Amino acid sequence: MLTNAYLKGLYADLEAKDPYQFEFLQTVKEVFESLQPVFDQEPELAKTGLMERFVEPERVILFRVPWVDDQGNVRVNRGYRVQHNSSIGIYKGGLRFHPSVNLSIMKFLAFEQCFKNSLTGLPIGGGKGGADFDPKGKSENEIMVFCQSFMTELYRHIGQFTDGPAGDIGVGGREIGYMFGQYKRLTGYYDGTLTGKGLSFGGSLARTEATGYGVCYYAQEMLRHKGDTMDNKKVAISGSGNVAIFAAEKATQLGAKVITMSDSNGYIYDESGIDLDVMKDIKLVKRGRISEYADQVAGAVYHEGKRPWGEVCDLAIPCATQNELDIEDAKTLVENGCRIVVEGSNMPTTLDATEFFLANGVFFSVGKASNAGGVATSAMEMSQNSIRMPWSFEEVDQRLQGIMQNIFRNVIETAERYGAPENLVLGSNIAGFIKIKDAMLAQGVC
Repeated sequence: MLTNAYLKGLYADLEAKDPYQFEFLQTVKEVFESLQPVFDQEPELAKTGLMERFVEPERVILFRVPWVDDQGNVRVNRGYRVQHNSSIGIYKGGLRFHPSVNLSIMKFLAFEQCFKNSLTGLPIGGGKGGADFDPKGKSENEIMVFCQSFMTELYRHIGQFTDGPAGDIGVGGREIGYMFGQYKRLTGYYDGTLTGKGLSFGGSLARTEATGYGVCYYAQEMLRHKGDTMDNKKVAISGSGNVAIFAAEKATQLGAKVITMSDSNGYIYDESGIDLDVMKDIKLVKRGRISEYADQVAGAVYHEGKRPWGEVCDLAIPCATQNELDIEDAKTLVENGCRIVVEGSNMPTTLDATEFFLANGVFFSVGKASNAGGVATSAMEMSQNSIRMPWSFEEVDQRLQGIMQNIFRNVIETAERYGAPENLVLGSNIAGFIKIKDAMLAQGVC
């Protein structure tokens, strides 16, 4: 609950200005609630106008994306790039292609990205972009044509010293490849502006796996803090994209048993543990539906139109999309004995579900900390491009593991310092904010 008068008033002003930007208001409220101890201890911060500046993006770019489908019809989508804050480095954040994309979601993601990037310890600020385009059901030619049209506008606003986009939902190696080709064609530059590239043209080993692996490295630190390990833990995962698949892979390598995965149609339950070879073939190669898993693996059960949070598990890792885990799901998980929840995607847990977890002794991590491995490895890809020298998978993975360990250490120590031991929500938000705050104050009103 917001009790600090300054933050409460600022949030009310935001609600009045942007009443329909629900996702953006949700993440701002969650952050404001966590930052109250900082502003209670440092009331003079209110006089600097720092938060009034911080909640407003430095730049919002909205543009049309015209393209021609295979039937010769002219189609038009909306494209976005929100360059939220560059106080600690260039804008860095993914591009999302999904029908749900709108300005509120782009602002929410860019705002979250600022904290996430700050937590990595790397010199990268926060940004996010995308389009309300759905790659599902489109031909290869249509996806290429759309990506080229999207980049024909976006290229004006990005660069290795200004803004470095990466992938997100609906934007994988294929889409990045098409966009990089158009960026290179328009600018004549062969640089590290776009990350998530293929290995044959500047991509980084371990980038595909990075977010999912990083989530598990973070979960491992959470368990270690409790004197426990991943051994024999039952893990419920939602989603079946890169983050979910490679979180499942790393969790299995660390000794856990992943029992669920999902897509927008439903989820599968496999009591013996997800067969990752089958899952990768369905989702990464054939781009099929998750229901096909139950047709191929004996004993697996498919649940149409449902989410996996009713299954008994020790550890839950939501990896699909925002607000997929609500208060009823949270209650069910707690009733079934789940005591650790680690966000793998951006804000997959509703605010009331988050509050319920914290009030009921669940060790809960927000995505801005636990899924920061993806953007950290993206920044490492840019470093490799700059020095024209690739690193081995093992070297990138080792750096990733070190970054996730450092993030957890920073978060847990910050939570203790501000009187909220083991509150990883408060610790993540304050730890991410402090670096941005110091940089903004040092740079004056800008």
